[in-house]
Amino acid sequence: MLRLAQEQRKLLAETVRDIANIAAGAMVFGQFLGTEMFSLSTAVGGLVLWVGFVSWAIILARGVKP
Repeated sequence: MLRLAQEQRKLLAETVRDIANIAAGAMVFGQFLGTEMFSLSTAVGGLVLWVGFVSWAIILARGVKP
């Protein structure tokens, strides 16, 4: 099992939050820029990914002192 120092956990948690925002932006808001019709399943998938990545970031950041 990989053991990370507090600073490494903090950095990884911030990166995972950034990935969550990119996933939501691409799959939800990015649909408004395209020429195809809005896909509810893609939007829901983007929101599910966002919730999953943010949850993972919270788990990673737990115990990290600010």
